[in-house]
Amino acid sequence: MTKTTTDVEQEDPCAEVRRGRGRPQARCDEETRAVIFDAARHEFAASGYAATSIESVARRAGVSTKTLYRLIPNKAALFEAMITNRIDTFASVVRVRACDGSNIKGALREALVIWGELILDGEVIALQRLILADGEKFPEIAETFYHKAIRRTEHTLANWLQTQSKRGLIKVDDPETAAGMLLGMLVFQPQRAVLFGHAPPPDRAELERRAEAVAELFLRGCAR
Repeated sequence: MTKTTTDVEQEDPCAEVRRGRGRPQARCDEETRAVIFDAARHEFAASGYAATSIESVARRAGVSTKTLYRLIPNKAALFEAMITNRIDTFASVVRVRACDGSNIKGALREALVIWGELILDGEVIALQRLILADGEKFPEIAETFYHKAIRRTEHTLANWLQTQSKRGLIKVDDPETAAGMLLGMLVFQPQRAVLFGHAPPPDRAELERRAEAVAELFLRGCAR
């Protein structure tokens, strides 16, 4: 069956932009947001919250200030959207793997690796330093990071643990507490080492080894 132009545009939100009329736009709004979020992470990490402006993020992203304001209304909204965008990747992977109970250890290990790459990323560590330094002056950024990053991640993993418990694969009485303990086992020690300048962020291979050990220890402790 031949797809119509309308069918293609419904499948791909950027199709209308790419097809265009007259001079084509380089990116659709979804792609532009991704570029802006990447630029915002660099800018916030390098300059701090107070010194970062919409204009500086727009310059780094290579977009006009007008375009950025059209997509994101202010700096606080940009900071929140940037945090939420990073956590969406973790949440989507965990939700997908929660639907497949064929390899609980592999699914847990994968979720932990993704979380570790996120929280132990050099720029995310810099953002945490920023929040600790500017949190009293800008309490909204601490609240945003706590609720949109820390609590949302714990809640996503807790839902996954609860799903496996209902299937009878593990026994977890308090999924929220268990999720916090699990994530703490993974990142607390290396995160402190990075924050205090005693070690670089772990590479992928080291993170995979740590995730494997944490998953094994956790699942052995809550096995039925």
